[in-house]
Amino acid sequence: MGNNVFKDTWLITKRNIITTLRNPFSFIPNLMISAFFLLVYEGGLSGISQLPTFEGANYLAFILPVSIVSAAIGGAGGAGQGIVKDIENGFFSRLLLTPASRLAIVLGPIIAGMLQLFVQTLFILVIAYLLGLESATGFGGILFVILIAVGWGLAFAGYSAGVALRTKNAQAAQAGTFIFFPLIFLSTTFVPYELIEAQWLKVAATINPTTYIFESMRTVLIDGWQFWDLMQGVFAILIACTITITFAAVSAKKAVSRG
Repeated sequence: MGNNVFKDTWLITKRNIITTLRNPFSFIPNLMISAFFLLVYEGGLSGISQLPTFEGANYLAFILPVSIVSAAIGGAGGAGQGIVKDIENGFFSRLLLTPASRLAIVLGPIIAGMLQLFVQTLFILVIAYLLGLESATGFGGILFVILIAVGWGLAFAGYSAGVALRTKNAQAAQAGTFIFFPLIFLSTTFVPYELIEAQWLKVAATINPTTYIFESMRTVLIDGWQFWDLMQGVFAILIACTITITFAAVSAKKAVSRG
């Protein structure tokens, strides 16, 4: 590999994608679980949409972001798992002996995880359309949902990669990702903010960035192009990506210096 960071990133990303495709059971269970929960939520909770607060909104459009974000958290862990496997089989050490860009070594698994999430999101959206999903903003709104999902997945992939580089342990990397699942339920998961009764849960939802991801997706699907509501999700992603990608880069620097 040469010193061109873009070329190195592409080659390492390609390798990680091929590795994932050769082991489909590393991502299929997470995909199936997300699709399963979408079916269960829609089938069991769709009657909530008759409440006055929903104003007749399609509950499928309301609950869809929960399925997408849960897929993002689960799928993003693949970036860390890939790095740990490379460390355990010695590939990471051999890669450090090459002229490959150190930035590419970190970005490759992260981008591969992001692309995996992109495919998962498309699959979930297809299922949602088969169930009767309607978007108030048409195809443009669907594209916005995909971009938000991929951006949120990128943030989690950066965190997963950082934990993997710090611990160099598969179990620790996996556990580090799963601690984020509570964020899904400490948010406006099943009902709007106005219907949350517990005050402590309202506080948690207010400071939880997942809330703003949910709301931006729901706004574009149900209410239309409302700029500020959409931008809250974008800002949450930008902040999260800045923190997690920086964490991954710092972790990589320490891992390289130790290697």
